[in-house]
Amino acid sequence: QVVGGKVKKPGKRGRKPAKIDLKAKLERSRQSARECRARKKLRYQYLEELVSSRERAICALREELEMYKQWCMAMDQGKIPSEIKALLTGEEQGKAQQNSTKLSKAGKTEANSSNP
Repeated sequence: QVVGGKVKKPGKRGRKPAKIDLKAKLERSRQSARECRARKKLRYQYLEELVSSRERAICALREELEMYKQWCMAMDQGKIPSEIKALLTGEEQGKAQQNSTKLSKAGKTEANSSNP
């Protein structure tokens, strides 16, 4: 048949299936399955590690929360835990050091500005 200047052959349209070696096709399929299983295994290992790290973080946060609860109970009874005293004295010392540093810097800048 001639249609629009081209010769058409009767039958199905599209590419004809090539004569693919059945053994090669099966081997490619097996290789693909092996790779898929390996990727799946790696994914599960990654997820298990992620879950375990999150569980450790949760345990640490629970311990910290319990410590804060105990501190609050102690303060409700009128006692100040030694950890809080240490934090407060550490902050006071830090503030004192910062203030002395600021004062010494201010003195240096005044001395520099007075010298022409």
